[in-house]
Amino acid sequence: MAETELLTPDIRRVRFVATSGAPLPLFSGGAHVVVSLPTPRGVLRNPYSLTSCPTDGSGYEICVQKSATSRGGSAFVHEGLAAGDELEISWPVNLFGMDRRARKHLFIAGGIGITPFLSMMQQLAMEGGTFELHYAMRSPDTGAAREMVAERYGAHRVRTYVSSHGTRIPLPDLLDGQPLGTHLYVCGPTRLIDDVLLQAREAGWPDENVHSERFAAPPPGKPFLLELARSGQRIEVGSHQSVLEAMEAAGLSAPNLCRGGACGQCETGVLACDGALEHHDHFLSPDERAGGRKFMICISRIAGERLVLDL
Repeated sequence: MAETELLTPDIRRVRFVATSGAPLPLFSGGAHVVVSLPTPRGVLRNPYSLTSCPTDGSGYEICVQKSATSRGGSAFVHEGLAAGDELEISWPVNLFGMDRRARKHLFIAGGIGITPFLSMMQQLAMEGGTFELHYAMRSPDTGAAREMVAERYGAHRVRTYVSSHGTRIPLPDLLDGQPLGTHLYVCGPTRLIDDVLLQAREAGWPDENVHSERFAAPPPGKPFLLELARSGQRIEVGSHQSVLEAMEAAGLSAPNLCRGGACGQCETGVLACDGALEHHDHFLSPDERAGGRKFMICISRIAGERLVLDL
């Protein structure tokens, strides 16, 4: 890691460079990395959108908002991380990439949800692409990039809305007034994402033209016993752990990319459950959830005593 900077009272920018001094792999706008954070509770592996320029291999930048309900990751970044500390990060992964067929890219961001759009806009600006950003925040000091994006891209491409000032994104007019071939992207609080997706559907937007990204931490719950049928191993899943994290703490690995229940990479078969499955993902269909045979180990839990997975 090279440097850290407080952008707002609750948002910190972190820049990573390779310990070897070598260039880092280039990426595409919207990509994220998973950062391993050695918190007092143990290592947490959290995904963060890359906010730096996709064609600049000299370093990666992320922005981390300190959360009052943090499991320890954001608190560690804000209070325990110092310039010069070494952390492990994953290769960049892009699950929120821009559709290159789009004639125009319409970005809607809420709060810290601005982060994936920072790299997207840099890429489009270099390529001469057409885009427009609508950026909502609670108050001016919660908009980490408000002044920067307005200055860099101009008022014709950037609109900001501050709820404490009584301004809000005019979604109905915005969604109804776009040219053919526009693609819509939204990232931010769950309420904003759900509202945008609903209104886009009601306005007749094709599903393939609407894109969203959610980064959610595994919710807390009561501990339970995890049994892996193929290996015969038994693992205790703690109250603040995901199944995936409990497996990793036991020295095991499983496929994963987003760690937030969106990509489907960690989908695992359920063989038995003494209790009720609590699905917190955004990947499984209602029928798949009701069937009780599929489970996302990165974010879902059970309300019960024992879970047996096909692993």
